[in-house]
Amino acid sequence: MTTTLITGANKGLGHETARRLLAAGHTVWLGARDIERGTAAAAGLGARFVHLDVTDDTSVAAAVATVEAAGGLDVLVNNAGIEVRSPDGGIIGAAELTADVMREVFETNVFGLVRVAHAFLPLLERSAAPVMVNISSGTASLAQAGKGYPGVAYPVSKTAVNMLTVQFAKAFPLMRINAVEPGYTATDLNRHEGTQTVEQGAEAIVRTALLGPDGPTGGYFDLAGRLPW
Repeated sequence: MTTTLITGANKGLGHETARRLLAAGHTVWLGARDIERGTAAAAGLGARFVHLDVTDDTSVAAAVATVEAAGGLDVLVNNAGIEVRSPDGGIIGAAELTADVMREVFETNVFGLVRVAHAFLPLLERSAAPVMVNISSGTASLAQAGKGYPGVAYPVSKTAVNMLTVQFAKAFPLMRINAVEPGYTATDLNRHEGTQTVEQGAEAIVRTALLGPDGPTGGYFDLAGRLPW
């Protein structure tokens, strides 16, 4: 039985990914910082709930202890992420960008990912077929920078996620560690402005989470295949 943990999974892409992996036969830990919403979401899916705030060391350590006591972990999906906008809902471009905005986004999207990955790596190393999926974005591609989305903090944070993915994959060659661009999906993160459903967006995440030991690692993928860095 494959055991999977998904961060930020009480709604959106994380929730749909949990549903799909449960259907594929995984035991799924639904991680969420809101205990009430997370518990309800897990109960509705038939998943296990674990309280997990990726910005808090104590919360992450407690989640590791819970998952370890229940038998360990095979797949980690680093899904939790945020985008910060102005008070009127506008995208914060280069002219309005402040260090505080950048810090807030990085605390969840980058430092949170590192915090969770570092804490759960010992459990993944015990798995016969460990997998880590890091949710990235098409806006993270340096090769395609300057197109579309005018914000700064979010794409910069996801470019950092891509580099973290490469470095972790290099350091742990027996794991399948990849970055995934789910596509512009309608979720709370983008005020439901996305052009595809969570069912469509979760497809690439699920596919990567189901990789076997002979699958690719250290890559950056969307549903169609590899993306340019």
